[in-house]
Amino acid sequence: MFASVHAAALAADAAARYPARPVRVIVASAPASGPDIVARLIAQHLSERWGESFVVDNRTGAGGNVGAEIAARAPADGYTLLMATASQPIAAALYPKLGYDLLRDLAAVTLVASTPYVLVVNAATPAHSVKELIALARARPGALHYGSGGTGTPPHLSAEIFRSQAGIDIVHVPYKGVTPALTDLVSGQVQMVFSVVPAALPLIRSGKLRALALSSARPSQVMPGLPTIGDTLPGYVVTGWYGLMTPAGTPAERVNRVAGEVAEQLRGEVMRERLVAQGAEPIGSTPAQFAAFLRAEIRQWAAAVRSSGARAD
Repeated sequence: MFASVHAAALAADAAARYPARPVRVIVASAPASGPDIVARLIAQHLSERWGESFVVDNRTGAGGNVGAEIAARAPADGYTLLMATASQPIAAALYPKLGYDLLRDLAAVTLVASTPYVLVVNAATPAHSVKELIALARARPGALHYGSGGTGTPPHLSAEIFRSQAGIDIVHVPYKGVTPALTDLVSGQVQMVFSVVPAALPLIRSGKLRALALSSARPSQVMPGLPTIGDTLPGYVVTGWYGLMTPAGTPAERVNRVAGEVAEQLRGEVMRERLVAQGAEPIGSTPAQFAAFLRAEIRQWAAAVRSSGARAD
């Protein structure tokens, strides 16, 4: 009798204590991509803070839909997190049939950071500005190829909006993540890529790639001195972000605990410096704030998909 009562007490204690075992952080893009880099920074801090492992699990494919669907179908117990990006709201607009519903099947935890996309070209490309790149594309219609992290990803749609507004003919080459796209850009297999800043920064700093402009509305502290695409194409603005989500129905106290800890972490000078060095600007939010942000993102990306004419390849 005592043994069974003791076992029940231990089980109850384990259920109350969170986390009591490793937590999986799904990243729907390749290792060394922007979401992967940010997820590993967050996971390392949470592991050190709470004494349980937060393990990054890269699940690529279908423009981020594979990883998101895995997260959506996971048990709602707080032991699965998803590092979401703008890929998920875009997918809702770009794909007529998905195996999950972003707002129904996943719950917002916290908006971690924002980042502009950077338009990069091969260092041997004759274009040294957005204006020169547009002129090159117009002189050689259909000859310039752009890589992306997959159909329906923010870099794909960023390039499609750029193509539409500039009135140029460029060809999409989808990859299973931005990292292989950047690798082929370095070797000259494609001529341009819209990339999250963290993934492209090392190649820009080493001189293997040339950064032409940022996709944000204003210049950013993450790449001082670099102009915006909007300086050449007025009205062009595309902003990326990183946010944590978890399966819908996860206990609110667990959602709030993760959100509170990450927000506190992002207010710290060390983490802020680490993220800015990687090209991301820290935010931190409540679950409710992030949920409202997601609803607005879905509306905005749906409008962008319609206006650009982008479609799933």
